[in-house]
Amino acid sequence: MSKAKVIVSGGMGYIGSHTVVELAQHGYESIIIDNLSNSDESVLNGIEKIIGQKCEFQKLDLSNRTATLDTFSKFDNIAGIIHFAAHKAVGESVQKPLKYYRNNLNSLFNILEAAKENQIENFIFSSSCTVYGNVKSLPVRETTPISKTFSPYGATKQISEQVISDYQHSVPDFKAISLRYFNPIGAHPTAEIGELPLGKPENLMPYITQTAAGLRDSLSVFGNDYDTEDGTAIRDYIHVVDLANAHVLALKRLLENKNKDRHEFFNLGSGNGYSVLQVIESFERSTGMKLNYSIAERRPGDIPAIYADNQLSKKELNWNPKFTLDDMTSSAWKWEKKIRGITH
Repeated sequence: MSKAKVIVSGGMGYIGSHTVVELAQHGYESIIIDNLSNSDESVLNGIEKIIGQKCEFQKLDLSNRTATLDTFSKFDNIAGIIHFAAHKAVGESVQKPLKYYRNNLNSLFNILEAAKENQIENFIFSSSCTVYGNVKSLPVRETTPISKTFSPYGATKQISEQVISDYQHSVPDFKAISLRYFNPIGAHPTAEIGELPLGKPENLMPYITQTAAGLRDSLSVFGNDYDTEDGTAIRDYIHVVDLANAHVLALKRLLENKNKDRHEFFNLGSGNGYSVLQVIESFERSTGMKLNYSIAERRPGDIPAIYADNQLSKKELNWNPKFTLDDMTSSAWKWEKKIRGITH
């Protein structure tokens, strides 16, 4: 029996690469599509080293409609699509909104059109907790009302979810799951793949590890005057391997027709809120490193606190996050040391 084939757009990126590994370990074959705008072709070597087999990789910009349709027409018997490919930095999206709207929406339009032309009926969308906006109560549930987001990045995720729901009216057999991530951090336990930002990191964890590695002089903690216990922003951090595993379970749900709606939504978070200072403390505790950091002004687009109620994902996807915060921070450091050649 041949393995079910899955197209993984953005499969060379941080979450995408870990998902390709989990898919392989559950018997699926990935076709990776990525334009390498925020990743590197060396990631493929790490993936293949972990899974012990070759992966098909197509370098392609999904915002190019003609190229997307041409490429998809070459594939046969695709079981589903997991769509990661998007620009993802909240801060940058505030500075460059058109870049985000143009790329994130056009790539979705094109991949949905290609799915329709090639009768691909199962679709998993990489969404975000930013779709909830500034929530009035915590923890965040899938039934929490959607409010205006603070960033163009969040807006593209809101719009994308609506596009997918509207698209279904024209394709009766199309089924989708939107997975709303909280804050993925950490790296694969083998340290063969991990978060690899190009240029200055936009996310907390790679900035921490790069500061510890001496690439950055100091970590800036953006704001210590939020209405939180220690004044720093609170987020729900989830290990990237736990997150990747949820995509496999979501795909299985669609393939086995166990979905209860044609477009379902699930929160993917640990269910715990950790402040920036608590993450720093975890890193220092799990690695024995002392981190140089200073307090800076708040960043535009950031909200004070958000963390998930993940009970629906646990119940419906049979998903159980396994890794602790210390697991997340220590694995991120193990990965940073490997790519920087640090041996101590």
